[in-house]
Amino acid sequence: MAATTNARRRAAAALTAALLVPLSACGDGGGDEKKADTGSPSARAEAANLTVLAASSLTDVFNTAKAAYEKSHPGTRVTFSFAGSQELAAQVKQGAPADALVTADTKTMDGVRAETRDVSIIAKNRLVIAAGKGNPFKIDELKDLADPKIKVVLAAPEVPVGRYGKQILDAQKIEVKPVSQEPNVRAVLSKVELGEADAGLVYKTDSAKSGDKVVTVDIPDEQNAVASYPAAALKQSENAEAAAAFVAWLSGPEAQKILQDAGFQKA
Repeated sequence: MAATTNARRRAAAALTAALLVPLSACGDGGGDEKKADTGSPSARAEAANLTVLAASSLTDVFNTAKAAYEKSHPGTRVTFSFAGSQELAAQVKQGAPADALVTADTKTMDGVRAETRDVSIIAKNRLVIAAGKGNPFKIDELKDLADPKIKVVLAAPEVPVGRYGKQILDAQKIEVKPVSQEPNVRAVLSKVELGEADAGLVYKTDSAKSGDKVVTVDIPDEQNAVASYPAAALKQSENAEAAAAFVAWLSGPEAQKILQDAGFQKA
């Protein structure tokens, strides 16, 4: 009888063990699957707070882009820091905590290549003359800016828009003596809007935002310069995948429509 009882106990134990094996395997598999979901690159890219350093001329359009990006990427928050491209490059070199950089020229971006990942051109722009309200001096071409009676304000030569402006004036052999040289394109435009200057060279997209505060005078293509806007994730970013995802999105159809609707040209 004892032998029979022991045999029955051993059989029951073996059956119990056999039943537990698949249950255990199922439990392990479920745990692995859950871990894979939360640890996937896309999941990590979704949940990030990104700081993007961007050229001043992108202020309005990037605020629109921010809303679109956050809506399509739940959990991600984008904060922009706008300034002249040369200021942004200096911040990157000093190790400022940021995830991506967008400048208004390739030269500035080239200067920080050691600190950036892959670079892509996301948009282009052109210069215009922003004349004071009503255009009282009847400015209609570049050479009018050489008139000493006209107070012209330009961006500083180390600023992309200032460099572009110097380039097109030099090419036409037009000598302009600015009353001031500003740190970014928004500062140039503000001087004209406030009547502190009669005219200035700015990007077409910035002038368009001024409404009737300024009169926009187009510059012929053969006398103009094309501004390219490169974007790149920063190597110092603590959100590498999310930063790369945002930069890639800027070249995608949703962002490109936003940029072009704001007057930027296709890259």
